[in-house]
Amino acid sequence: MELTCLHNKFKFPSLPHLSRPFFKNPNPRIFPRKINILFLASASDTVVASSIKELGSKKDDEFGDLKSWMHRNGLPRCKVVLNESTSHDEKHMPVHYVAASEDLRAGDVAFSVPNSLVVTLERVLGNETVAELLTTNKLSELACLALYLMYEKKQGKKSFWYPYIRELDRQRGRGQLAVESPLLWSEEELAYLTGSPTKAEVLERAEGIKREYNELDTVWFMAGSLFQQYPYDIPTEAFPFEIFKQAFVAVQSCVVHLQKVPLAQRFALVPLGPPLLAYRSNCKAMLSAVNGAVELVVDRACKAGEPIVVWCGPQPNSKLLINYGFVDDDNSYDRLVVEAALNTEDPQYQDKRLVVQRNGKLSVQVFHVYAGKEKEAVSDMLPYLRLGYVSDPSEMQSVLSSQGESLYGTSSARPAC
Repeated sequence: MELTCLHNKFKFPSLPHLSRPFFKNPNPRIFPRKINILFLASASDTVVASSIKELGSKKDDEFGDLKSWMHRNGLPRCKVVLNESTSHDEKHMPVHYVAASEDLRAGDVAFSVPNSLVVTLERVLGNETVAELLTTNKLSELACLALYLMYEKKQGKKSFWYPYIRELDRQRGRGQLAVESPLLWSEEELAYLTGSPTKAEVLERAEGIKREYNELDTVWFMAGSLFQQYPYDIPTEAFPFEIFKQAFVAVQSCVVHLQKVPLAQRFALVPLGPPLLAYRSNCKAMLSAVNGAVELVVDRACKAGEPIVVWCGPQPNSKLLINYGFVDDDNSYDRLVVEAALNTEDPQYQDKRLVVQRNGKLSVQVFHVYAGKEKEAVSDMLPYLRLGYVSDPSEMQSVLSSQGESLYGTSSARPAC
C-alpha cells in the first residue's frame, strides 16, 4: 500500500514575504527581489520598466483615473469608487481596489460595464480564428489576451486601452494582498514552498507558459489581419519570454470566466473587475454577462467605503496562490489530496483490485480531504487502506465473499501504520 500526500492546506502566518511587495529595499528585514515588468514594451523596441513617476505623470491627467475614462466611454452611473490601499513600499504604487460608493444591500447592482469596454477573444480575433486556435491545444485564451495587450502597450497613449493598461501596470499582477503569484517569485522565494506539492505545480505551470510562448508566432500567422495595425516584429522577436510571462500572469490574475456565453466571450478582461475586486471563497456574487454588458450584483450588505467582494470559484488555496497571489483561511474548497495505491506486487493484488472496483474505487485512488469534513474523508479512506493491508488469504476470501458490499468485508484487519 502506497500513500502520497499531493496537496496541503496553505496558511502562511510565518512567511513575511506574503504581506510585503517584492522590491529592492535597503531594510535587511525585507527579502529583496528584482523589480518586475508588466506589459513593458515602450513605443520603440526598447523594453523599459514603468516607474512610479511614469505611472503618476501629470501628462496622464488628461486621461483621469480608470473609472473616469470608463464613464467617458459609456460606463453608466454605478455605485462604486476606486480607493487606494496602503503601500508597503514607498517605491511601489499603492494597489487600487473597488469599494462601495454608498451603502449597498444584497441584490443591488454595483456596476454594469458595457461590452465596448470589455476585452474578449471575440473582440480581439473573431469567432472563427478563436475556435481554430483553441482546437490546436497549443495556445490558451490567456496567451492570446496577453499578446493583444502587449501589442496595445506598444501603441502607448494612441491605444484606446491605454488607461486600462496603465491600471494593470500599476497593479503589477498583484492580488488583494499586494502579493504576486509564485510564478513571478525568485528561486530563493520559491524555496519557502519546498516540501509542498504547490512548488511542483508552480514549476509545471511555468513550463506550460514557456510552451505557449513558443507557440505565439502561430497567432501572428493565423490572425494576420489583427496584427496589421502593429508595425512590429513577430511576437517572439518583439517580446522576450520574461516579458510575456509577466504579462501572462497579470492577465491570469484579472481574467473573468463568464458563464452561458459563446466560446469567444468566455474569458474576459473587465475594467473594475479583478484584481480590483476582492476574492472570497464564501461569496456568491459573480460577474455575469447581461444584455450587452458585464454586471456585478452584490450578495451581501456593504457599507460605503468597504471593498466589493466576488466569488473566486471552487478553488483550493494552492490555486488561489498561483492564480491570484493570496490564500483564504475560510476556504471551504481547500483540500488535502491523498493518493493511495494497491501494491501491484501483492500476491492478492488481482483480488483486491476486484474488490475496490466493486466499490467504485480504483487501484490508484485519490481521496479529497476538505476542511471541516475530515471525518467523512477518513470514513471513505479507511476501508480502502484496511484492504491494502490484508495479508491472510482466508481474510481475503471473506472480503470477496461479501460481494463487494463493503471494503471491510468480514475482515478484522487493521492498517500496519
